[in-house]
Amino acid sequence: MALEEIQDDLEVEPSTIQVDPLSIHIGANIGGVDLRSTLSRQQVAEIRRALVRWKVVFFRGQHLTHDQHIAFARQFGDTTPGHVVYGNTDTHPEIYAVAKNRKANRFQGEVMYRPWSGWHADITAAINPPFASILRGDVVPPYGGDTQWTNLAAAYDALSPAMRKFLHGLRGQHRFAPPPGVETSDEYRDLMRKRTLVTEHPLVRVHPESGERVLYISPSFLKTITGLTPRESQGLLEILWEHAVRPEFTVRFKWEPGSIAFWDNRSTAHLAPRDIFDSDFDRQFYRVTLMGDVPVGVDGKPSTALEGMPIEAI
Repeated sequence: MALEEIQDDLEVEPSTIQVDPLSIHIGANIGGVDLRSTLSRQQVAEIRRALVRWKVVFFRGQHLTHDQHIAFARQFGDTTPGHVVYGNTDTHPEIYAVAKNRKANRFQGEVMYRPWSGWHADITAAINPPFASILRGDVVPPYGGDTQWTNLAAAYDALSPAMRKFLHGLRGQHRFAPPPGVETSDEYRDLMRKRTLVTEHPLVRVHPESGERVLYISPSFLKTITGLTPRESQGLLEILWEHAVRPEFTVRFKWEPGSIAFWDNRSTAHLAPRDIFDSDFDRQFYRVTLMGDVPVGVDGKPSTALEGMPIEAI
């Protein structure tokens, strides 16, 4: 749905939801709606407008089943497989289980952590990364385990005019690969062989609904900048990654049982918590993702798939 259509819908009747922003640049709580029920056209339009404006929106006290989670998501677009590389739950192909120790059987070894380590947008190694992700908290620790998001449109706007102009002509290669310094399991290597994904995306994409320019630099997936030497690429990427996760562009969300986070994957990156591993608390979440489009740069050129097939709807 185009932004103009959303605005037209909102002129039909007064607002039916409550939107409470959480920071200057990103994040808002949404109330006055029951996600277990089919939403009205007006509610869908208002939630989508809030999503585009605030990049990530949160709902409290929404204790959904898998089926209700999927039904809510489908009111905003077509669903994708739970995870195109790592799979899905046994009973629902649209659901990806985000368990506390889900990575334990993939990687071994010490990771060198830097300010941007772990930040990512979902599945940017694909030619058509998801438009949005919807994550729900099921088993939630009493404290710890918060998630953070950053606004990549605000990050772009905060760059100098000279840097913005320089980035418009650059593209980068996104791929699934383990963090530096770790060993991978046989299971992980087998998954990579079956579902190799490598795509060249513009470093600045134009948001298809808002028209904003977005610094499209998912730290966990973007590996090199095309046309630069390895040292130039590494240096520029580290400058951009460090800039993109500056605190003023971010919001941090404390989960509760029944919390839902719905984020625009085209204009944000997020960081899963690491502090939870310093506790004995369990943490079990579930995610549904929605079909996205092929990113387009400021020059009007779309992304290019280098390996792998597009994500398909289910």
